[in-house]
Amino acid sequence: MLLNIAELSVKSQEYRKLIIKMIYDGGAGHPGGALSCIDFLNVIYQDEVDFSKKYRSRVVLSKGHAVPAQYAILHDLGFIAESEMKGFRNIDSRLEGHPHALSIPQTDATTGLLGQGLSIGVGMAMGKNIKKDDSQVFVILGDGEMQEGQIWEAIMEAGHYGLSNLVVFVDKNGLSSHCKACEQMNIDPLDEKFKAFNWNATEIDGHDFDAIRSAINNAKSEEHKPTVIIANTVKGKGVSFMENNPQWHSGVISDAEYEIAMQDLATMGVE
Repeated sequence: MLLNIAELSVKSQEYRKLIIKMIYDGGAGHPGGALSCIDFLNVIYQDEVDFSKKYRSRVVLSKGHAVPAQYAILHDLGFIAESEMKGFRNIDSRLEGHPHALSIPQTDATTGLLGQGLSIGVGMAMGKNIKKDDSQVFVILGDGEMQEGQIWEAIMEAGHYGLSNLVVFVDKNGLSSHCKACEQMNIDPLDEKFKAFNWNATEIDGHDFDAIRSAINNAKSEEHKPTVIIANTVKGKGVSFMENNPQWHSGVISDAEYEIAMQDLATMGVE
């Protein structure tokens, strides 16, 4: 049974706390982009990924530095033990700073060098078609990552082959590691560019669970084209001093900052 919106919201709130705690305990990490993508990752895993199935939907976190979001969900689903959670980025831990599928197979793809994940997703989607596997491949891209040339080669290939089982979420939080993404290289109008490559394109509020679900369902009903869901998000969503602050693309969370962050998240959504 699908979770209702209130239940999804509670899970995202708990995942955000886990993200902050992992990075605080690990002594470093990338909170901003993990907090911005957690809501649609939450929906993808809750609604679309059934780990009990041999042929199941796959998730490629191309913006691999946001992996604390993925670890938080996989921990909740029982694939990462509580005892492992404090070991994020430790030298002897499975919880590396980017997804490593040999260590944690449920991450589906080893990523980290930006620009490569969509190519992996295209290959997975082609493989599913060959096997007559009707599940989806979800790829999570960052908006700064859209500046990578390999991304556009993969977009062209997916459109050419009409990979309708491929669904891309662009986590469009507007910030790269140091500044606004558009100041480095403007990627807009992103929807029109995807459409020119034979993609179905839609734009949503990436923190609106109803909109996320609707966009995914529309993508699954598309029979001839891959779909991109441009998710407008807030980098650092839920933590007051991190929101829309490029400083928190990556960083070390102090004791005082940890307390503020956890207080913010404890009251997130409370009017």
